[in-house]
Amino acid sequence: MKTWQFFLALIRFQPRNYVLNCLSITAVLLFEMIPGLVGREFFNNLTARPAVDMGFWWLVALLLGAVAGRIAGVVGCQFTNSPFILCNTALLQKNILSRILQLPGAHALPASSGEAISRLRDDVDENAVFLMAFNDLIGFASFAVIALIIMLKINPIITVAIFLPLVAITAAVNIASVQIKKRRDENRRATGDVTGFLGELFGAVQAIQIANAEEQAIHHFKGLNQKRMDMTVRDRIFDQVMQSFFANTVSLGTGMILLLAGQSIHTGTFTIGDFALFVYYLGWITEFTTYFGQVLTRYKQAGVSVERMLTLLKGAPPQTLVQPGQIYTKGPFPEVPEILNIGEDRLQYLTTQDLTYHYPDSQHGIEEIDLSLEQGTFTVITGRIGAGKTTLLQTLLGLLPREKGNIYWNGNIIKAPDTFFIPPHSAYTSQVPHLFSDSLRDNILLGLPEDQERTREALRLAVLEADVTEMAEGLDTMVGPKGVRLSGGQIQRSAAARMFVRPASLLVVDDLSSALDVETESLLWQRIFAQKDRTVLAVSHRRAALRQADQIIVLKDGKIEARGKLADLLVHSNEMQHLWHGQSNALQDKELPI
Repeated sequence: MKTWQFFLALIRFQPRNYVLNCLSITAVLLFEMIPGLVGREFFNNLTARPAVDMGFWWLVALLLGAVAGRIAGVVGCQFTNSPFILCNTALLQKNILSRILQLPGAHALPASSGEAISRLRDDVDENAVFLMAFNDLIGFASFAVIALIIMLKINPIITVAIFLPLVAITAAVNIASVQIKKRRDENRRATGDVTGFLGELFGAVQAIQIANAEEQAIHHFKGLNQKRMDMTVRDRIFDQVMQSFFANTVSLGTGMILLLAGQSIHTGTFTIGDFALFVYYLGWITEFTTYFGQVLTRYKQAGVSVERMLTLLKGAPPQTLVQPGQIYTKGPFPEVPEILNIGEDRLQYLTTQDLTYHYPDSQHGIEEIDLSLEQGTFTVITGRIGAGKTTLLQTLLGLLPREKGNIYWNGNIIKAPDTFFIPPHSAYTSQVPHLFSDSLRDNILLGLPEDQERTREALRLAVLEADVTEMAEGLDTMVGPKGVRLSGGQIQRSAAARMFVRPASLLVVDDLSSALDVETESLLWQRIFAQKDRTVLAVSHRRAALRQADQIIVLKDGKIEARGKLADLLVHSNEMQHLWHGQSNALQDKELPI
């Protein structure tokens, strides 16, 4: 997508606001021409050489009319400027987020979440504002064209000298366009590195503390900020050099104008009123030539931002970025769809055939996985680190795109698992749960209307009720970025409560109890096992879970090595024996009373 096509699409999304804003700012600048004409007549009257015979009070009336016109134009700008910017910002962010949510969840972003936020914030904001700057340029250009006609009629030579700097500025921007793009891209990348590292930092607070790596993390953060500062300074210096070039080019032109005007006044072909008009218009034309260069520079920089936003679409047509759609700027927000009881579609049995996925440019993944789960059963997937346990869950749920294989729910093939395996069909708690910088209540509900009885039951199942009671603000406690104010176990149990509060026929959990103490883990599994009507598929290496499992799937190198109940596997499976007796790092926990 060309940069101009991108901006044209934004104009088409809000043509009324754009046109009214353009007319308003143009009116403001055109009314600025009147004081110059009035000044010309005033000084010509003083020298008894008026071009138009107008009385003093008529000149005053013209000035007052110009002021009133400017005020009306400014009001028009105020009513259209912010709505145009904010609506386009909302459209771009909505379209990008919609595309991200359509992608397989485990690989939806091309870079870190912090880098994605940088693009959603900085790049979107810059492009949403640009068209208002372009409207200003249209207003300035209208002023300059009319001023050019007036000044050509008075003195063509001086007029041409005024507009020569514009040619130099245009040529300079075209020559420097490659460097403009390069420096802006480097600046944006450095900003993305900083925000991305911050996100990773908040997500690994406990790991950093355990490894006693605070100093190393701070040192790396300082290095990223230093690089960001260097890139920003380079970008700003280059930008200021360009602006200085614009200003000095205009200053040289101004000197030529003064010399030529002096000679014309001396010969009598140029009046004092003409000189006053040229000086007045000169300031505005100087502003126009400088602003013209700035807008050209920003247009080149906007192209970089458009490319960065398109990267987030990951293969979608570029038009997706500016696809018109509903944005909610007035009235109530759309209601969160109610999770309905699925009735006859409730899980009776789930099967997979030849489920396969490999990571890009790698042989790691899962191959030809056949699963079979029945209603009300508890199935545990176990294996060594890197065996493919999490990959299997993510491929089943559509968070990773399967290469081949089929998934069946009650015998019916599931063509789009990413949109099917959501409540009320299933609920999922990942290995590394994500919490938002919001209240614990909102992190659990995520927009669902609160049912106090259901919420209390979810807290009980997640063994979180005692923790909430001890919190000063209860469920209204703010958890901080990524839940940094909670312990690792509280984060996992909060995510579990988020899963339990949603009516789901299938619960999928990935190493749910890895950060829990012995007593809490024991109680958690007891309460899960008591849910006889729920089908559970869990990744775990905990002996408590393995003992209670109706079926254990043992993975090795992405393939099913063995399956069955624990007692049989401990007799017939060398891999299960290896895991159970702790000869690998996959099982390192104490015996739990269940």
